[in-house]
Amino acid sequence: MKATVLTLALLCAGAAFAQTPPPNAAGAARHMDDLATLLDLSDAQKTQVQAILQEQHAKMKASFEQAKASGTHPDWQQMKALHQQVQQETLQKLSPVLSATQLKKFQIIQQEMHAHMGHMPHGQMGSATPPAQN
Repeated sequence: MKATVLTLALLCAGAAFAQTPPPNAAGAARHMDDLATLLDLSDAQKTQVQAILQEQHAKMKASFEQAKASGTHPDWQQMKALHQQVQQETLQKLSPVLSATQLKKFQIIQQEMHAHMGHMPHGQMGSATPPAQN
């Protein structure tokens, strides 16, 4: 039971980096270390994965900033589609870096994180379901 809880906690911690990096460098490094441990990354892989995930985050951030600057507010479906597109691009970029087993683990980590985020109260890190319409 303890091993299952620890594994789930590490999965969530690793996936958190992939989704939303912490606000400080120490936290980002800790999350990357957790992900590297979960995926059993070599030092070279760790560097490459970190660059790919930072690129993913930057792309999402740029999309949010662009929408904000234009005065538009994308709806939940648009944001979900963009997020899925960026995830697919990330998986394509990770494919030559990670082994098949590591890539599968990464996908499981992301799925677990999305499931976890879907159960958080509205306003915390995001939601897997659109807000109710009034």
